Amino acid sequence: MTNLPEKETPEGSTTGTEPEASALDERTFRGIPRPRSAAGLPLGDGTWHQLARGFLWVRLISTGASLVIVLAAAVAISLATRTPWVWIPAGVVLAILVWILAITPRQVRAFGYQLREDDLLMRRGIVFQRMVAVPYGRMQLVDIAHGPLDRGFGIAQLKLVTAAAATGVVLPGLTQEAAEELRDTLVAVAESRRPGR
Repeated sequence: MTNLPEKETPEGSTTGTEPEASALDERTFRGIPRPRSAAGLPLGDGTWHQLARGFLWVRLISTGASLVIVLAAAVAISLATRTPWVWIPAGVVLAILVWILAITPRQVRAFGYQLREDDLLMRRGIVFQRMVAVPYGRMQLVDIAHGPLDRGFGIAQLKLVTAAAATGVVLPGLTQEAAEELRDTLVAVAESRRPGR
């Protein structure tokens, strides 16, 4: 068996067997966990992109802050009224928030999106799965939004509004560079795919 030299591109870089990484894949998780069952949803034929790792921290911080606020409110109300009944609803809410904190890393890693030939495919969930395909020709608005915590971690949300308002899609936790590149690509493709063009 002989080793063949790698092909060179006009710029002088070599092309290997691995595809080149784009801004869509910078600082993201490596793969989407698949369900343990044999009958999973089809993943399409393109490349799946994932969310930025900073999005996990944003979700953990915001859920943790909610947990601290509920705990502080329960302590304050319990001390002010001198009755223990407040711990029943507070305990339920705290248990739910702890559960959300525990499953957040898996939820974030299960989120992915794929640019297909005719539509944008979004997938989320492991146990309760949801897969949404948004045709390029139906996109009317592509918006980038980010709050203060998002800006601190360098991430943004990409909101896609379609002709039917109920079918809008939000891609959370993209890096700022990936959100801008994806917005420009989707606007260009949507403009060329509109009916009557």
